[in-house]
Amino acid sequence: MTGFTSRLEPPKRKPEWLRIRLRTSEHFEKVRGLVRDLGLHTVCEEARCPNIYECYSNRTATFMILGDNCTRRCGFCAVGKGLPTAVDPEEPLHVATAVAAMELSHAVVTSVDRDDLPDQGSGHFVKTIAEIRRLNEAARVEVLIPDFRGDGACIDRVLEARPEILNHNMETVKRLYRRVRIGSDYDRSLGLLARASAWRDAHPDAGMRTKSGVMVGLGETIDELLVVMEDLRDSGVDIMTIGQYLRPSMKHLPVERYYAPEEFALLKQEGLARGFSHVESGPLVRSSYHAHEQAAGVCP
Repeated sequence: MTGFTSRLEPPKRKPEWLRIRLRTSEHFEKVRGLVRDLGLHTVCEEARCPNIYECYSNRTATFMILGDNCTRRCGFCAVGKGLPTAVDPEEPLHVATAVAAMELSHAVVTSVDRDDLPDQGSGHFVKTIAEIRRLNEAARVEVLIPDFRGDGACIDRVLEARPEILNHNMETVKRLYRRVRIGSDYDRSLGLLARASAWRDAHPDAGMRTKSGVMVGLGETIDELLVVMEDLRDSGVDIMTIGQYLRPSMKHLPVERYYAPEEFALLKQEGLARGFSHVESGPLVRSSYHAHEQAAGVCP
């Protein structure tokens, strides 16, 4: 296994390359208004994504279904935790309506964890994919799914709906899972991705690709990140994203250190050398950042 070491020390203040210029536009206000008028949630707002101004201004958004309260308490995530709300049966139609109004060629749909539901929310994903396709025949659909507690039937249900990209984030290295991803399991997530990749290989006509991502700056080592890359490739994953963890509040896990842009470039090279068809790596990269561009290079 090849690797590299970094001598970058954690700065006391957020480095210049992570300072975001807040620029709103007419498109930003239209997208935000549309999302609110339809009673939708986006991970852009709920997770306090640093790219919201750019993405909304470019008429893109990642829709978050199944409510805005998660049944897990991951130490990095800004999404609300607590008693889940009732599933809105009109939500799939509302998401599809927003995708049509925004004239999206690539729609991204994610969700909170819903461990309280018998099907973990997988059926709602299927309905949302179907509604998007009904109103937007040309739109590609990317789903960023939870682990469904490892339930193979739930995973297969979403796969049979044939999204163009099946995404499930590893988030961090194996050693940090108990601290960072409470209620999740490293091997279970890898198993989900391997199952999805096996389905892809068995259904080449579906044109589906698999994807995963990690955050850096939580205390992992470079060698541990390279192990994640190799595990993902062994699981057949096509696309990988790598971004800097940013602490949402003082109640969340601290940032152990900030990676420099040059380090993200090196991580991208390491990923491409291991066979990923696309690696999106940078300080402000999130799993759905430039998702339409990632898909353009690998999806028919």
